[in-house]
Amino acid sequence: MGTSRMFRIFIVLGSAFMILLIIIYWDDVGASQLYLHTPVSPGPKIPHPHPPQHQLQTSRTPSFLSDIDAFVNQFLEPGTGEPTDPAPADTTNQSEKAEERYIPRQEWKIHLTPVAAELRERQEQRRKLLQEMCANDSVVFPGKNRSFDDIPNKELDHLIVDDRHGIIYCYVPKVACTNWKRILIVLSESLLREGVPERDPMAVPRNLIHNSSMHFTFNKFWKRYGKFAKHLMKVKLKKYTKFLFVRDPFLRLISAYRNKFETPNEEFYRRFARVMLHRYADQPTPPSTVEEAFGTGIYPSFSHFIQYLLDPQTEKKMPFNEHWQQVYRLCHPCQIQYDFVGHLETAEEDAEHLLRQLRVDNVVEFPTRGGKLTASSWEADWFSTVPVAARRELYKLYEPDFRLFGYHRPDSILNE
Repeated sequence: MGTSRMFRIFIVLGSAFMILLIIIYWDDVGASQLYLHTPVSPGPKIPHPHPPQHQLQTSRTPSFLSDIDAFVNQFLEPGTGEPTDPAPADTTNQSEKAEERYIPRQEWKIHLTPVAAELRERQEQRRKLLQEMCANDSVVFPGKNRSFDDIPNKELDHLIVDDRHGIIYCYVPKVACTNWKRILIVLSESLLREGVPERDPMAVPRNLIHNSSMHFTFNKFWKRYGKFAKHLMKVKLKKYTKFLFVRDPFLRLISAYRNKFETPNEEFYRRFARVMLHRYADQPTPPSTVEEAFGTGIYPSFSHFIQYLLDPQTEKKMPFNEHWQQVYRLCHPCQIQYDFVGHLETAEEDAEHLLRQLRVDNVVEFPTRGGKLTASSWEADWFSTVPVAARRELYKLYEPDFRLFGYHRPDSILNE
């Protein structure tokens, strides 16, 4: 009887000793195991003891192999991003380290009300149209048939990557890109206000919205991953939700002109407006500053802007600026199979649908559109000063965008 009791005591003490060893071991390696949940880019943020408002924090740079491990491990749990996916398992009874995961648990909230059938059908039609146009031999444009591997690195700078939420966004200037960049900054939690991540997209300072350091884009992969960059891009393109927003190509050009040339903009005046005035406005010595130009009422007309776009000399000197560069050149829709194609004309509905699909609609809302939107009814007035032959030539220049994204040929303007 005494021997049996001693044996049981020995078993209990041995078990307690093993548990103690496990606890000690977990304390040693727990941090490295937890690191598997950190994102590949741009990395977890390290708060400064007393950060000023709107300070962008620095991030520690993990080793390359750890980056790869983190990247692979984040795909171990399947999920399509659709609201109908099952909710993640309850982790309340698991280790407290589950609470330290980089992705806040509240962001996994899923809305159970299904997305309207007509919105799903809209997206299906837009994706199907892209596939059909990319396979259609009658739609011809430079680079259409090249592979993703053949796209130069410098042409991948519009693809913003959010590893934390599994998002790739191709931003198109003059198509609500400012608001979408605001949203991505908020989701990244890279902007702190008194040490707390900013949650209001409209509170993001304007000087940071288009700051390249705030966004991790595909063209930055080469510096970080070297020869593995293209492979990682393709893995992310396969796994992440990819989206872009587009608009009527001619209205986008009008919007670009209004924003960059009808109002004083020193950079665009020096880089582009002076060239237009010199070439097409009989101004051999245009004013040297935008203030002087607007003070004397000298600035390029919309017709001068169209002449500049059609002039073969323009792209011999440099590629089109992003504000009027074709979407097919910015976002490569025949090499990248986008999961969501938003239109500015249906921006609010599309944005709500997309944020729900990304499971972040409880975290952030698409800002209410501000400013004056260029209306389609104004199109005929804007092009009234442009010769019909030039309008038709301009359509050929932007025809791929019209056809890829389902915008009708503007016959009322081209057939006058």
